[in-house]
Amino acid sequence: MGPVDWIGVVAAALAATAVLLTFRRRGSPLHIAGIFAAMLISSAMLGHALARIGPEKLAVKWWLYFMQSGGLAIAFVIPALWVSLTRHGVGKAVARDAGMWLLAYLAMGLAFYLV
Repeated sequence: MGPVDWIGVVAAALAATAVLLTFRRRGSPLHIAGIFAAMLISSAMLGHALARIGPEKLAVKWWLYFMQSGGLAIAFVIPALWVSLTRHGVGKAVARDAGMWLLAYLAMGLAFYLV
């Protein structure tokens, strides 16, 4: 296992927060800080998963950054969102929000790749 790239963790959280804020244009600084804190936790978990893969393998198989980040969104975040929103009768928002979260997680993968 390689070391966790903590600079990548912060960069990924900032990238995901930027994507999420483009979909939600209003918000207080406290709300924005909450989004960043949540994305920081997610990016730390992604950073740990990438460290488990190892820098040698990631250098050769660059697509693993996006498979890991997009996979988290597709396998965990989007199904949880779907269950939650359809349970409350707002299922029409699922497709838009699913796209937003997928882009946010792919932005995290891109940030790790670039750092």
